[in-house]
Amino acid sequence: MELIIAAEEPLPILPHGNELVLGIVAFAILLFVLWKFAVPRFEKLYEERTDAIEGGLKRAQETQEQADRLKREYEEQLAGLRAEAARIRDDARAEGQQIKAELRAEAEQEAARIKARGEEQVVAARDAAQRSLRNEVGGLSVQLAERLLREQLADDSRRSSTIDSFLGELEQSAGAQRSGAN
Repeated sequence: MELIIAAEEPLPILPHGNELVLGIVAFAILLFVLWKFAVPRFEKLYEERTDAIEGGLKRAQETQEQADRLKREYEEQLAGLRAEAARIRDDARAEGQQIKAELRAEAEQEAARIKARGEEQVVAARDAAQRSLRNEVGGLSVQLAERLLREQLADDSRRSSTIDSFLGELEQSAGAQRSGAN
């Protein structure tokens, strides 16, 4: 008996026929609505995200290429500036050497001028000293001659010729001493 009763009662696992039909119809309507409205939106969002990601990657690649190009340009400019700096240093060194040579030449010219002036002054001083000594020696020789002769030389021309002959003898003896010393 129990078996018959059990056959008449529906099984709890199986749904009723009208519920099954209603569930299938509701599922079909839901599938249709999702397919008609939700799936296109999801597809559109998917495409937008794909475009955004691909566009971001493309922009990143373009930015990287631009950065590489700018880096190359910067390195080229830097190399050019280094070459320019080296050229400027070389020019400055050459100019410094030229200025140094010019200053040395000017200093040598000035030293030669000072030396020539000094030599001229020495010659002038020597000539003045010779004239002064000549006059003194002449005066002293006249005094000596007067003392020796005890007479005064009255005649100026005679006095002058005596002084000149005495000085000539002194110069000859001084010249002989100088040539003997050399």
